[in-house]
Amino acid sequence: MLHLGIKNTLRILRGTTVGMFLGDEEGNDVLLPKKYVPEDAIVGDDIEVFIYKDSEDRIIATTLEPKIQLNEFACLQVRAVTGIGAFLDWGLEKDLFVPFREQNKKMEEGKWYVVYLYLDEETDRLVASCKINRYFEKENIDLAIGQEVDLLVFEETDMGMNVIINGKYKGLIYENQIFQRIKIGTQTKGYIKNIREDKRIDVSLQKQGYENVEPNAERILEKLKANNGFLDITDKSDANYVMYQLEMSKKTFKKAIGALYRQRIIRLEDDGIYLV
Repeated sequence: MLHLGIKNTLRILRGTTVGMFLGDEEGNDVLLPKKYVPEDAIVGDDIEVFIYKDSEDRIIATTLEPKIQLNEFACLQVRAVTGIGAFLDWGLEKDLFVPFREQNKKMEEGKWYVVYLYLDEETDRLVASCKINRYFEKENIDLAIGQEVDLLVFEETDMGMNVIINGKYKGLIYENQIFQRIKIGTQTKGYIKNIREDKRIDVSLQKQGYENVEPNAERILEKLKANNGFLDITDKSDANYVMYQLEMSKKTFKKAIGALYRQRIIRLEDDGIYLV
């Protein structure tokens, strides 16, 4: 069976003037247009392709790399807005459709939005949705406190930034715990801070406790080396200035410089930090 919206490994069956036909074990075939056929491809080879529908609603294969696949989240840019909905750039020839019913508010050309890709059962077409909250796993939370996870920032709230965790769960980074520059669409690493009884998940951008000291100490050292061995930051510096310069909280900064000082790597003066 040919699976829409994901990569399929298929056998090259035959070549034609328009491309190569690929097939699966069940006898289904699909055209890989000539412009996407690798130069060294020969009949009998297996090839990995992405399957979707072209502008004429025909199933087609491509070796282009999509920016999103079925049942995934991604931040994509709007190429056009028409009378039926918006169209996103997802790395393929035919743009990805977002009908008005799947928009939280009317999308604007040129702007970026986090969307979810699903298969519309009524039309058998791949469709993107901005209403991503309905697609999170909310019951079976397979995460552990302190676990390192992949994050995609998708929404700014009064409490902080909502994130997608490992492409599956919804989490929150509280505003007062954001010590680096992030925005909607930012992809970064994070750490599970708490899983509440109501299944809500708190996330941190930094490891908790002493484990957080070493990588931040390294960051301070890198900044010192890049700045001729001096930083005009002390334990009396404003917390916002520390965050701006080093992308860490003042509490983490003090722990990190304490570790470096004990190792005699830096010296602390009234005007700042010096590399020994």
